Amino acid sequence: MPIEPGAIATCTRCGSELYRQSSIPLRGWIALVVGALVVFAIANYFPVATLTMQGMSVQASLPGALWLTWTQGHLVLAVMTGMFGFWLPLTQLLFLLWALMAIQSRRLPPDFRHGMRFLHLMEPWSMVPVLMLGMLVAMVKFSSLASLSVGPGLAAYAILTFLLTALSRVTAHRLWRYAEDAGLAPAPAPDVSAGKLVAACSACGYVQNIEPGSGPCACARCRARIHLRKPKSAARVWALIIAASITYIPANVLPVMHLRTPTDDSAHTILGGVIEFWRMGSWDLALIVFVASVVVPMTKILALMMLMLNRRWGGRTVQRQRTRMYEFVEFIGQWSMLDVFVVILMTAMADFPGISQVIAGPGAASFGMVVILTMLAAASYDPRRGWDRQPAAQQARAIQSHASSGSGPAAPETTQS
Repeated sequence: MPIEPGAIATCTRCGSELYRQSSIPLRGWIALVVGALVVFAIANYFPVATLTMQGMSVQASLPGALWLTWTQGHLVLAVMTGMFGFWLPLTQLLFLLWALMAIQSRRLPPDFRHGMRFLHLMEPWSMVPVLMLGMLVAMVKFSSLASLSVGPGLAAYAILTFLLTALSRVTAHRLWRYAEDAGLAPAPAPDVSAGKLVAACSACGYVQNIEPGSGPCACARCRARIHLRKPKSAARVWALIIAASITYIPANVLPVMHLRTPTDDSAHTILGGVIEFWRMGSWDLALIVFVASVVVPMTKILALMMLMLNRRWGGRTVQRQRTRMYEFVEFIGQWSMLDVFVVILMTAMADFPGISQVIAGPGAASFGMVVILTMLAAASYDPRRGWDRQPAAQQARAIQSHASSGSGPAAPETTQS
């Protein structure tokens, strides 16, 4: 059922946001995407900063930092940061423009469903806001060591951060709903009578009936595989949590970078960088780096462990709190990449051969793997299984109460699809 522009549809059971109707028309979103692509080109073509030391000048940019990291032999780190900071944001913008233009022209291409499935997979991995914060941290760290002037690339990245934050609302599910409103894609019309199982496609959001005990089936709209619940989610989450916990040890013990000068070659760990910021008087940056690089990864790992260990039904209020905790873990997932971005940016800003050079250390790649593993663990967790433990008698009373209130059938609520 369509809702008014600016209105929000929420789940009557757990309170999670299901859909937010935007007041911006399709043409407005297309203009924002085109503007973001132009700003993206400016941000990566022009330097974010120019540093001068003893008569030598360096113009730092993200492509230059990625290339320098690659030539130094840190291939995993270069590929990882290049994907999250450059290729995936660019690909996301191109796919958004392609999909919006197709809907605007009222003609969906045959491969529209494949493009939307790929866009759905990319959504959590675009990390331009984290990259922007990493640039600010790296510039503050070098402002006392060299003469620094801000380049036009930094302003472009600031604008791009705001544009991509706004465009993050245009998800693959929202694009499918735009296609539904335009009559280009079938709208959900499931049978929610007693005994009918209802499931939603995770790729396109299409709500449909599935046969009990039939196992995975293909979505009737985008042909993606549908599961009533994520299969073997507990085993995958525990495996990823254990792997992230093991990888977290070298990420904190091994140096994330080496600072080479004519008289010294010093190694810096994550906590060492926090202490250095504190001694410089930049307590605010020390706090930001400490929270993003130490508190956030530990919080994600511990929160997921709590969700996996404490799985007994504790009532509707307790289960809602667990759902909010899971949503928080998903929200903070990418911000742990801050230190990794800081390292590769500092390699570009301090590239003064014979005077000062920053070389990435093995701890940076290990820390990036921690971020990836914890994000995959959060994506593998299924919060609906906690609601499945609600006693059948309570579920029946909730359905009767919902039906007597006149708000329509409650079957979708009981299946949590």
